[in-house]
Amino acid sequence: MEKGIILYKSKYGATEKYANWLAEMTGFDCMEEAKVKVDAVAPYEIIIWCGGIYASGIAGLSFLKKHMTELRGRKILVFCVGASPYDENALKEIKAHNLTGDLQEIPLFYGRGMWDESRMTWRDRTLCKLLQKSVAKKDPSTYKPWMKALMCAVGKSCDWTDKNYLTPLMEYLRQAGS
Repeated sequence: MEKGIILYKSKYGATEKYANWLAEMTGFDCMEEAKVKVDAVAPYEIIIWCGGIYASGIAGLSFLKKHMTELRGRKILVFCVGASPYDENALKEIKAHNLTGDLQEIPLFYGRGMWDESRMTWRDRTLCKLLQKSVAKKDPSTYKPWMKALMCAVGKSCDWTDKNYLTPLMEYLRQAGS
C-alpha cells in the first residue's frame, strides 16, 4: 500500500473515532488537522480527509481548498461523518455543496456518527433545538432522512459509529491500487 495520512477535524469524537479506525485498517499515519502543516503532508501519496458535517458543511475542508496546489498529484479522499442514516441523494447534495472547484473530482464517503446533546456546545444545542422545533411543524411523511434522524434523536444519546461504514472507502483504496 502506498504511503498515506489521515487528517481529521472532530468536534465531538465520532470523526476522530473513524480516523483512528482507518489508521488501524490502513497503517497510515493519523493526525488532527489543527496540528499539521501542509509541508508535513506533502510527502504522502494518499491523503484521507475526515470531517464532521455541520449545517451541511464538512468541517475543515478549508485546509484542502487552501492547499490544493501543493497537494496536486496525490490521491485525496474525503470521509464525512453525520448524524443521519446513509442516504445516496443526501450524500450527492453534500458533495455538490462541499466538493466544488478543485475538489470536485475527490471521492466522498460517509459514516454515521453520534448524537449527544449533553456534550454539545450551548450554541450547537440551541441550533439543534430550534431546528427540531421547525421540523416538528412539518408533516412527518414529508421528512427527509436527516429530519427523521433529528427527530428520533431528541433527548437521547446515540452512537451510530460502525467500522462497516469504512468498507466502501477501503474497497476504493484496494481498487485504486493502494
